[in-house]
Amino acid sequence: MTAPVDTGRKLRVLVVDDHDVVHWGFRVMLGEQPWVERCLSARTGDEAEALARRFEPHAALVDLFVGQESGAELCERLRRVSPSTAVLLISGAGRISATAARAAGAAGFVPKDWPAADIADAVRMVGLGMTVFEPLEPAGGPPLSDREQQVLDLLAGGATNGEIASTLHLSPHTVKEYASALYRKLGVRNRAQAVQRAQRLGLLA
Repeated sequence: MTAPVDTGRKLRVLVVDDHDVVHWGFRVMLGEQPWVERCLSARTGDEAEALARRFEPHAALVDLFVGQESGAELCERLRRVSPSTAVLLISGAGRISATAARAAGAAGFVPKDWPAADIADAVRMVGLGMTVFEPLEPAGGPPLSDREQQVLDLLAGGATNGEIASTLHLSPHTVKEYASALYRKLGVRNRAQAVQRAQRLGLLA
């Protein structure tokens, strides 16, 4: 993702999420950004609509599911009361296609497993009039050997290197080498990222 150009422009940002910890985390993260003029927050669609009407935020970070309402529906509501507000949809579980997000009036969609700095950059980008959509992962992903696939499956199941070694009758050192090879092929740094990326690529049952 290309970082936004530093225009020096201050932005009003609205966070819409009904999960307390996530809600608090986004407020703290965005409140620390030097380009954020004011960080507003809402836990329901009605609260978000009232704040959007009153403050006309430049950008709104909206969870894909807020209570019983979808983020796409909420995006349409916010855009009706504040057409100048750019909505960035975000989710930790579900996904929405770029076509569907655009149809709802959203300027972008990103997953919650992105690094905090990248999510902040995405909020700023939509607030400055740009769009941010996560590129689709190519189907299939990198080719894995049978043994690498076995290691990946066990990693995804939460097994430790020692447990994997015992299950596959390998030495812990060999398991570590297989894991390192997996990380390189998947372009990740650790097992959590490896599992997340493997899920996106359809490499896990």
